[in-house]
Amino acid sequence: MNRFKGIAMVLSGAMLWGATGPLIEWTLGYFNLSVPFLLTLRMTIAGVLLLLFLKLKKVQLTSIFRQGIWVRQLLVFAIFGMLGCQYAFVAAIEVSNAVVATLLQFLAPVYIILVVSLGQRKWPPFYQVVGMGGTLAGLFLLLTNGQLDKLTISGIALVWGLLLGLAFAFYTLYPARLMQEWGVLLVVAWSMLIGGVFIGLVNPIFLSTEWPKIMNWPAVISILGIIVIGTLAFVLFLSSLRFITAVETSILSAFEPLTAMILSVLWFNELLAPIQLFGAFAMLVFVTWLSLAGKEKLEEEKA
Repeated sequence: MNRFKGIAMVLSGAMLWGATGPLIEWTLGYFNLSVPFLLTLRMTIAGVLLLLFLKLKKVQLTSIFRQGIWVRQLLVFAIFGMLGCQYAFVAAIEVSNAVVATLLQFLAPVYIILVVSLGQRKWPPFYQVVGMGGTLAGLFLLLTNGQLDKLTISGIALVWGLLLGLAFAFYTLYPARLMQEWGVLLVVAWSMLIGGVFIGLVNPIFLSTEWPKIMNWPAVISILGIIVIGTLAFVLFLSSLRFITAVETSILSAFEPLTAMILSVLWFNELLAPIQLFGAFAMLVFVTWLSLAGKEKLEEEKA
C-alpha cells in the first residue's frame, strides 16, 4: 500500500510541476518579468505560507536550527537543491520553452542511476535500464518528432539543461536524512524561504523596476498560481521518497513533460504529430512497466 501511495504522490507532483512550466512561460513572456524577480516572489511567499500553515498545526518551527549539523544541511539544500533546481528550471524555460526545459530536467535520472550504481559498486537492475531507455526514447519522440535536425536547442539552453539535471539529482538524493529527521513540510518551507531571501539579496528585489508590471489582477493570479501549484508539486515529490526509491521517483516523474506538452498544445495552440503521440504512448507504457517491475523486484527481495 505504501508503494502505491508513493507512486500516486510522485505522479500527482509530476503533473502539477509539469503544469507550472507553461504557466511560467506565459507569465515571463506576457508580463516581461526576469527570472530572479519571479523566483524571489515565488519562493519567499511560498516559504512564508508553508511556515504559517505549520505554525497553525503547532509545529516547532525553529527546532531545526538548534543543532549545527542540521543547519548546515538545510542551508546546502536550500541554496543548491531548492533554489538551484527552481532557478535552472525557470531559466531554461526563459531561453527555450516549457517542454524543452522539462525534457532537459530528465537528465537527472541518468545522474542518479550513476551515483547510486557507483555507490553500490554494481550495475543498475535491468528493469531500471530498460525503463529509463524507453521513457527517454518516448520523450525524445515527443520533442523532436523523430527528426534529429528538428531538435533546436541553443547553447545557453543546453547549459541550463545540464545544470537543471544536476540540481534535480542533488535535490532528490541529498535531503533524505534531513527530511526523515524533521519532516518534508518543515524542510521545504525553510528551504523555500531561505532560497527566496538569498536570491532576493543577490538581486535586490526592493530596488527592482519590475514591481509596476505585476500591479494588476492577471499578474497576481498568475503568480499565485505558480506559487501554489509549484509548492504542492515539490511537497508531493519529496514526500514520495518515503515510500519508493529516488531512482524510481525520478523516472516516474516522466509525467512532467507529458503534462507540459499537453498544456502547451492546448494553451499555445500547437498540434501533436503522429510520431509525438507515439512517443507519449511509449512513455506511458514504459513508466507503467517500470512501476510494476519495481514492485515485483521489491517483493522478491523481501521473500
